[in-house]
Amino acid sequence: MVTIDNYLDSHYIHRSNWLRAAVLGANDGIISISSLAIGIAAASATREPIILATVAGLVAGALSMAAGEYVSVSSQTDTEKADIEREAQELKEMPEQELHILAQIYEKRGLKKETAMQVAIEMTAKDALGTHIREELGINEISQANPIQAAIASGASFTVGGIFPFLVVLFAPIKGMEYWLYGFTTIFLIVLGTTAAKTGGSSIKKAILRITIWGTIAMGLSALVGYILGVKI
Repeated sequence: MVTIDNYLDSHYIHRSNWLRAAVLGANDGIISISSLAIGIAAASATREPIILATVAGLVAGALSMAAGEYVSVSSQTDTEKADIEREAQELKEMPEQELHILAQIYEKRGLKKETAMQVAIEMTAKDALGTHIREELGINEISQANPIQAAIASGASFTVGGIFPFLVVLFAPIKGMEYWLYGFTTIFLIVLGTTAAKTGGSSIKKAILRITIWGTIAMGLSALVGYILGVKI
């Protein structure tokens, strides 16, 4: 027998919040550290400055991603809480108007006027605030994000993503290092795009194409800056 829980488990939307933060963090880690290393490598004849820059970028980037994600999601959560409190107050002060608003929402979705009002009455009787939060404000368990979870996912994934180009910096030949970085980073991005697409149930080809194009642009511009500077350090 198919239950609603089993049905929801067969879909991927419930993974969207943490998956977005994780993919964004890993993608940013790979591209940011690679681009930074490529820019320094294009203007450096020794390995030490490149290592120093990538370590600094890795630490600062991970902390920045975690803090930024936490602040962003917290702001979203605060706004949602304020709207929920406002909605609860409106339900107390003008329940009839709120009932008609709910019925109009159901009408716009295709129900007949009488049916929409009956559904609104029954849903209000069961859980008035919860119904208005979902239907009027568009807030549900899936769309709500956890600031701590998002911050950890983003910061940790940035670190994991950034470690891969850092390893290239440590072991690749100093001569032509920017080309080694570009080649391996492209592979890393392809793996990330494939993993993200499989986890989210989306198109693998589109994910790979999207992530490699933007990664190539970022690394190419960074290398250009390094070559323009032309100062070997």
